[in-house]
Parts: sequence; C-alpha cells; structure tokens
Amino acid sequence: MLRKIRITLAAFVMVFITLLFLDFTGTLHHWFSWLAKIQFLPAVLALNFVVIALLVVLTLVFGRIYCSVICPLGIMQDVISWFRKKKNRFTYSPEKKWLRYPVLVIFVAALVLGLGSLVALLAPYSSYGRIVTNLLKPLWEMGNNVLAGIAEHYESYAFYSVDVWIRSLPTFIIALVSFIVVAVLAWRGGRTWCNTICPVGTVLSFFARFSWLKIHFDEDKCKNCSLCTKNCKASCIDFKNHTVDYSRCVVCGNCLDQCKFGALSYAHPTKKSSPSAQPKENEQKADEGRRAFLVGAAIATTSVALAQEKKKVDGGLAEIEEKAIPARQTPLTPPGSISAKNMAQRCTGCQLCVSECPNDVLRPSTGLLTLMQPTMSYERGYCRPECNRCSTVCPAGAIKPIGVEEKSSIQIGHAVWIKKNCIPVTDGVECGNCERHCPVGAITMVQLDENDEESPMVPAVNEAKCIGCGACEYLCPARPFTAIYVEGHEVHKKN
Repeated sequence: MLRKIRITLAAFVMVFITLLFLDFTGTLHHWFSWLAKIQFLPAVLALNFVVIALLVVLTLVFGRIYCSVICPLGIMQDVISWFRKKKNRFTYSPEKKWLRYPVLVIFVAALVLGLGSLVALLAPYSSYGRIVTNLLKPLWEMGNNVLAGIAEHYESYAFYSVDVWIRSLPTFIIALVSFIVVAVLAWRGGRTWCNTICPVGTVLSFFARFSWLKIHFDEDKCKNCSLCTKNCKASCIDFKNHTVDYSRCVVCGNCLDQCKFGALSYAHPTKKSSPSAQPKENEQKADEGRRAFLVGAAIATTSVALAQEKKKVDGGLAEIEEKAIPARQTPLTPPGSISAKNMAQRCTGCQLCVSECPNDVLRPSTGLLTLMQPTMSYERGYCRPECNRCSTVCPAGAIKPIGVEEKSSIQIGHAVWIKKNCIPVTDGVECGNCERHCPVGAITMVQLDENDEESPMVPAVNEAKCIGCGACEYLCPARPFTAIYVEGHEVHKKN
C-alpha cells in the first residue's frame, strides 16, 4: 500500500514538474508553480521558511520521503532503475561517509561564496531542470512544430511553431554528461547518486535518523531470506543484523512488498510486547494501510497548502535575422534579479526561467563563475515591458516577483550607440528604427552635426529613461554588429 501511494504521488510530481520546463506557453505554471517552490534548495535560497519547516517536519515524521516523492531527480533515478528488469539485484553496503560529507561541505562553501556554477552542478532540482530543458525540450518543440504543420494544413491554429535552438552549448554538454552519470549510477545501483553525492539528500539524512515512523524488523518473524536487502535500491538494509540505515532509506516501500513473512513494518519503533499482545495479521495489514494513507495525505496536504496561482503575460515573438552578440562589459540579468550579486548568490541554474522566456532573451551564461545562470541577449528578441514571466517562475528568489508596471521602471542597463556601425552614417540612408520601437521614449533622433542641416539623423540615448529592454538592439538593421546595444548594470536602478 505504501509503495502504491508513493508511486502515485511521485508520478504526479514527475509529470507536472517536467511539463513546467517543457511548457513554452506559460499556461501550466499558473497551476503548478508550487511544485518548483517546494523543492528544498530553492526554498532555502528564497528564505521560504514555511516550506523549509514543512519539509523538515515531513522528514522528522515520515523519513526521507522528500527524495522519493518530491525531488524530480530522485524520481528519475527510480524510473531508470525500474527499466532494468533484473530482480533481486541490490545488496547492502555501508554508508560512504568519506564521500557524502566532503561533498556537502564543498556545496555549502560554494553557496556561501556565491559559486553558482558549482551549486548548479550538485543541486538535484537544478540538475533535473537542466536535463529536461536541454535534452528533452528540443524534442518536445519539434513534436509541437510537426503538429503545428499538420494543423496549418487543415487551416487550424490550435498549435503554433516555435524556434528550436541550443541556447548554450556548454550547458547542453553539462546536461548530457549529468544525465549519463546519474542514469548509469541508477541503472547499476539504484539510489547511488542520492546517498553518496546529493547534498540535499545528505542534509535530510540528519533529520531522517530521528524520524518518528521507520522501517524496522521483527526478528522473530524474519527468516533471513534477504529479499528486503536485494530489493532495497538505497542499499541500506542489512538483513543479517536486522538493521536499517535510516539516513539513506527513502521510504520507497519496496522492502515491505517483498517481505513474505511480515517481518518488516513501517511504524514508530516500540518495545517488543508479549506474544499475546501481538496484533493479528489482518490488523497489521490494516494498520500499515492506515499509515500509508496518512503518509500520502500528509504529502498531498503539504503540496496543496503551498500552491500559488500566478498570472502570466505572453510577450509574443518577433522574427528577424540573427546578428552577432556584442561584447558587453557587464552582463545583463533579468528585471527583478536586483543585481548580479543577488543572481550569483541565489540562482541554482535550474533553467526554468530560460525555458519559460517567450521572447528567447534568456540563455545560460557561459562565464566560469556564473555558468548556467541566466543572462540576457537580444539576437532573437527583446525583453518586452509587458512580459514578467521569468520573475513569476523563479523558485529560489534569484528573480523577485515584479508587476508589469514595476518592470517598466527598472533599469537593468542602458543603450550605447556605436557610430561606426550606424546605417545613416555608413550608408547615408535614413533609419530611426531604434527611436520608433523604444517603448519608453528614451531615444530621439538628432543631427550628427548640429551645425550642418544636411548631416544624417542619428540616435541619442537618454540614459535616465532607458530601461535596457533591448528593443533598439534587436530591431537595429545593422549587420553583423548592431549600431546600438545594451550595456548591463551591476545593480539595477529605478527610474
């Protein structure tokens, strides 16, 4: 019963958190954004004390069910391990303290020092988001485009085509390597990644040792058949000594299903009672069913209590010829990120904002210290003032929620004009694209030589009004380098 409830809840989480990363329309996020916000590390970085407290209490009561029901990377390992149909293939192995705790120390140090690249590599939720966004989403988008082509043939607009492109080759490679490593470990050893490398699993293991409900043995009933050990994907059951390493047990329920003698139970450990006080077999099964129901109810209640609905505004897509990326001295970070420092300290590199950006403005950074964290570039679109989707999806507080009106007053950068690239100067033709499309009126066309009435009209930027949206850069017709580009601000300003 416990195993069936665990699988049902895990399947729900796995499906909808995957769809959060795949859905380019932003529709599903309106209903399921809470699945990202109840992930442990994002909650810690967002200082979401309610979620942190609920997850800790959940672990203290039920054990490490977070790892088998809520964490998408943990669930992915179970799925991969399930595909290997070989039965009774696991064995008990002692806890690898020499690896678990040094990795945790390194992870915490990276968090404190703001080394986002290292945090993103080890964080389970971020690793899963990176895998889905880089490996699965292109296939999803290609399938959508096939459906869009079929629908267009029948004069239907139920689907629309989207661009399929690799946003960052280094991040794609890291995602591929991460998937291969986790998949191989899961295929061979089940929960090896969770119990030897994952820092979130190690943190929760401290609380799981003291959980109120545990898997424990009835030594009188145990026949030492070893089926519990051979089916424990966490390798934490020592049937010879009738012990369970609760720091690694993820309460999957496999051992309970495999035990044919009723020697294992999931309950609060109590002193052994006399034979006359032992419950009957049917009563034991009923008790186990009630406990399993309580586990499922607790998880479902926790999830529902944390659900939040957010409004989305799809900024739309514009189509224009690609251009070269300008060399910005200061990278651009999304409105709501406050500063480059805040982004570096809080972002886990999960790629959810990158996946959700409807204007193809966000892409993973290739910088060493900010690798996989979102940065902005305007070759495929610009940051439309009416779109605030990235600020509504971030679960870690790296991008604070902002309204549309507030966004229009945030300066993430300012436009810089490059005379040598400007078409009126180089080709002697009129342009003014940047002025016409500036949503805040920060650009005006002035004569290059104010003393010559026949001199070409060129843009002049009012930096006090410019918000750095990139409309001028994106729509500038100069190729391959634009005549105007946006330079970022280390700390965002309000105008």
